Amino acid sequence: MCYSRSGSTWRLAIKRVLIYPDAQIPYHNPRQAKALHGYIHATKPDSVLIIGDWMDFPTPSRWSKGTAEEFRGDVFRDVEIGKRMLGDLRRGYDGPIEFVPGNHDTRPADYLAKYSPALAASKAFDIDVLLDFNSHGVELVDAFHPVAPGWIATHGHKGFSLSAIPGRTALNAAKTIGKSVVMGHVHKLAMCPDTTGYQGRISTLWGVEVGHIMDTRPGKAPAYLPRGAANWQAGFAVLHIDGRRVRPELYPMQPDGTFIADGKVWN
Repeated sequence: MCYSRSGSTWRLAIKRVLIYPDAQIPYHNPRQAKALHGYIHATKPDSVLIIGDWMDFPTPSRWSKGTAEEFRGDVFRDVEIGKRMLGDLRRGYDGPIEFVPGNHDTRPADYLAKYSPALAASKAFDIDVLLDFNSHGVELVDAFHPVAPGWIATHGHKGFSLSAIPGRTALNAAKTIGKSVVMGHVHKLAMCPDTTGYQGRISTLWGVEVGHIMDTRPGKAPAYLPRGAANWQAGFAVLHIDGRRVRPELYPMQPDGTFIADGKVWN
């Protein structure tokens, strides 16, 4: 751990940013969400960054347009679940909460803009309006958010080729951007470094993928998840930041919500 000296005392100087993974409400795993919220309430990170796809919004979307699925589901029912989840997170945590929009979060607004543009200007279906960010003290940030010196947080759906290998999508994004990247979207829990150098000048980029907290059981998972297990891993991440030094740490979660962090088992 790093400490800085203030007068005759030493104090912990590391900033902790918890990266909240894809939940895709209403397909979230309630046990994992409850355990993660309990950890946030108990450990009080300096900030929480929701990496996107807090919501799934299976309808309406361009994938369901013209099918029977277009007329099923209820955006407002799902929104109420999403707002309750934000309320539960906020009740035990009064620090900053930031929100990077994901491709599923913007489905209603995107659908409206494409198929009913005369109504889209109201912004009534923008994610910050639907979930009432103002009441929950949540800040909507840019799709490419500078989360730490030399680090970008993004959901991961904008302009990057996907890799089946955990960690590689984020690393490829880091090489494209020229900064380390922490992202969601792929539902994988992994990190990959890439180090280059010349004449003693060494540089390392990190690609970090922060997993998910979705319920992947048959009958609970979304229709696009195959019956067999997808190459997805449940979990979350924390960035430990000391000036320009940043250490990512991953926390795998079990389906029942248990995980190990800080030398303890949380559930």
